[in-house]
Amino acid sequence: MSTDADFALDARLAADTVHVGDLALCRVLLMDDARFPWLILVPRRNGASEITDLVPEDARALMEEMRIATGVMLALAKPDKVNVAALGNVVPQLHVHVIGRFLSDPAWPRPVWGVGEAKPYPHHARAQMVERIGALFAAA
Repeated sequence: MSTDADFALDARLAADTVHVGDLALCRVLLMDDARFPWLILVPRRNGASEITDLVPEDARALMEEMRIATGVMLALAKPDKVNVAALGNVVPQLHVHVIGRFLSDPAWPRPVWGVGEAKPYPHHARAQMVERIGALFAAA
């Protein structure tokens, strides 16, 4: 995992998430909402708002990191489905959601956005999630 000194994470993403680590291209974040296992990948490329803003090699790297993150989500939560989406309607900075979905979750089968109130992880559970996610990425 690497870091870019000049990378600036959008303030809203920073407020709603916990930093897990960095892959070759993306910062990996955990959405602080215990209702849904939810990762966010943020390519460390300032000014990018669309996947098409990335140079071809970064676009390929993003696809590979999305594939890896999906595998991590499957191992982490064993969901019924994994949703992968890059919307950017609220936060313009390019970011990709990787969300484990269950037939029993409070939003099923609708999207998770705008459903109820977020339930932050208890501090100890959040720390355990970050550790486990980091270990799964390291093993991927």
